[in-house]
Amino acid sequence: MCGIAGVVGYEAGNASESTARTMIETFGYRGPDDSGTWKAPNDPVALGHMRLSIIDTSHAGHQPMLSFTDSKEQVDADYSIVFNGEIFNYIEVREELKSEGVVFNTESDTEVILKAYKFYGRSCLDKFNGMFAIAIWDVAAKELFIARDRLGIKPFYYYLSESGDFYFASEVKAILAVVDKTWETKLSLIDQYMSFGYVPGEDTLHDGVKRLLPGYSAIYSKSGLEIEQYWDITFNDGSEDKGLSYYAKETEKLIKSAIDLRLRSDVPLGIFLSGGIDSSAVVALLSEKTDARLNTFSVGYDFGEQFDESHYARLVSKEFNTNHHEIKVDPKEFKVFIDHYIDLMDEPVTEAAAISLHYVSQLAKENVTVVLSGEGSDEIFGGYDFYQYMTFIEKIRAVIGGSIADILAVVGNKISKISPKISKYLVLTGQTFEQRYRGISSYGDTYKKILYKRNVKEVLAKKKNTGVSAYLQMLFNKTKGLDVLSRMLYFDTKTWLVDDLLIKADRMSMASSLELRVPFLDYRLVEFAATIPSHYKINKGTSKFILKHIMKDYLPDEIINRKKMGFPTPLKMMFQNELSEYAHDVLLAKDACIAEIFVRSAIDSLLNDHYHDKADNHRVLWQLIVLERWLKKNNVVISLDG
Repeated sequence: MCGIAGVVGYEAGNASESTARTMIETFGYRGPDDSGTWKAPNDPVALGHMRLSIIDTSHAGHQPMLSFTDSKEQVDADYSIVFNGEIFNYIEVREELKSEGVVFNTESDTEVILKAYKFYGRSCLDKFNGMFAIAIWDVAAKELFIARDRLGIKPFYYYLSESGDFYFASEVKAILAVVDKTWETKLSLIDQYMSFGYVPGEDTLHDGVKRLLPGYSAIYSKSGLEIEQYWDITFNDGSEDKGLSYYAKETEKLIKSAIDLRLRSDVPLGIFLSGGIDSSAVVALLSEKTDARLNTFSVGYDFGEQFDESHYARLVSKEFNTNHHEIKVDPKEFKVFIDHYIDLMDEPVTEAAAISLHYVSQLAKENVTVVLSGEGSDEIFGGYDFYQYMTFIEKIRAVIGGSIADILAVVGNKISKISPKISKYLVLTGQTFEQRYRGISSYGDTYKKILYKRNVKEVLAKKKNTGVSAYLQMLFNKTKGLDVLSRMLYFDTKTWLVDDLLIKADRMSMASSLELRVPFLDYRLVEFAATIPSHYKINKGTSKFILKHIMKDYLPDEIINRKKMGFPTPLKMMFQNELSEYAHDVLLAKDACIAEIFVRSAIDSLLNDHYHDKADNHRVLWQLIVLERWLKKNNVVISLDG
């Protein structure tokens, strides 16, 4: 696990080792064990790398790594690579290449990638099982190959300047450090942020800085940037059902195999344990493979049982005799950490649970260098409660028809103050699936109507088909004809998972120089889970039915049947206590950046209503705080033109 950066300067000639060095030094925490830069002797390219040593911890794994033609003089290098992540099946790929006569000089997975690219070309990506962001300079072709893993576990950002320089990095801040310009953000992207709590797809709120999408690779040369998709998920169209026994047996086999691969490490590892079924499953299955006591780590708040899963984590720890470590987050620490959170997240993402993850990552780093977690299980097995009510609403619409649903939606709007919960369901009933699942819930729309200034509403009304909207529509179009649950799982894997949860996981773990591995996102398991009929994922009101069916032989009933919590944070109560004054000072400051687009009196009302317990506005208040602090700390200007 590392951090990478680089620049190709065909036009302006800004590619230098000093540029690469400046970029990687912005995220030194990603690789405290080693660092390196390389400037191509005869080409306008510079690469940089920060290393956290996991596989082959010797200097042989140093990056940028070069391959050579006839000699080992730098001028004879034919390829150079920087790589962030792990190729878990690197041993198998290396043996396959050896059988073809390829010679290796190290035990590192980095060399396996480099030699595989030289031998197979872009199709080498089909060989890799792992999490990765890759950049390889081809000296002969004078082009840069870049790639991101199938699920987007590792980040990859890039920026093409007006002068023709192509910058890339593991974090946006590395690009900002070397590109001298006033950064703007589009109003349409802020609107998407207010809907989702993050910006989905390739765009970021730094206008012009883009993400390489998961499952995509690209070639950058003088001809420009050529992007292609090398992987996608194909769901069961409902035409095949091999029975629960078959799917359970194969799923269990794949989960165990995924865990096996992720045990490959030359440094100590542990497990994040919430006491939920996902992390508990990892503990249970990993315990079968070792006699050594596992290190497990959990986090909670001193705000009551609803924000503290330690009871369940201890139960699992006792069951499997782990060496368990706990940390409790003080709400006062939460407030102090907010600005650092903004810096580490790099993008405005309203994932408050990231702060909990930061503290438990710090705890884990005191004992291990690698941790496994249960991330991704909900998106492949259908673990969220809203999957059930979204499916239920779709069944209602099928029975009563769209016109009656529209009438119910009107009724829902009229009773919003009397019964918000019933109102929400009635309003959702009046929306098509795509309207409902675009991230624009009835509550979200209500907040926007209150918050946006008139001129902002007018601009957004003219921007109905933004780049982000087009991306979301493309995702919906790809799943037409599938059942509702499959469509939601595909959509969430491409948006919520990658642009929220995995960003959180990467930033908070790497901030502590800790590698986080996610066995449920082994691409083989993801591909197979997509073939499982939806009624084995949600069955008679039970979410993740097939996973619970598998794990009932491994875990206590209390864990199998407990309600999902994740990394809960007591923001609702904090905005009535520790964060009340802070929120008021940040959001209502005279020089607040968000004052340009939001109505001040509306924000004041949201704060007061929440403080006096007249409404639960904690989600939108947190969204506004994250956006305001991000705009101010990054000196980003809001473009009211779009």
